[in-house]
Amino acid sequence: MRPPSRDSFEERYLDVLQNVEFALVSTYKEHPDLIDADATNAISSLIRVYQAEQRGANMPEIRLNPIAKKASDRVWAMCEWRLGRATGPFDKVVTQAKTVDEIILCLKRIRKSIETWNKQYGRRGYYEFVSQFVQ
Repeated sequence: MRPPSRDSFEERYLDVLQNVEFALVSTYKEHPDLIDADATNAISSLIRVYQAEQRGANMPEIRLNPIAKKASDRVWAMCEWRLGRATGPFDKVVTQAKTVDEIILCLKRIRKSIETWNKQYGRRGYYEFVSQFVQ
């Protein structure tokens, strides 16, 4: 008898992770001067926004440079779609909405990935790595 399979986090949330990465990479392709630190700042700001929502607190003031703000806006739009709050890509309605908790976990996983690839390959390590897989 085989033990039950255990899905990894990445397998369970692959669709959401890919959506977030698509938003980041599309911004990078338009703005090649975007660096991993901008992506980290964009993702961290959204984590704070969604954590404030969970607590019922006022939304934090977010200060980002213009390119990081663009990345943040795109990721936010994708997250809102995945939460079932907005129409997403191609005017589609999401079929299985995620919770705010799940979105925060996905954003934290992306931030960890950014930090990992940045440490290994430098200022644009994350973008250079993930761009191979996201079109």
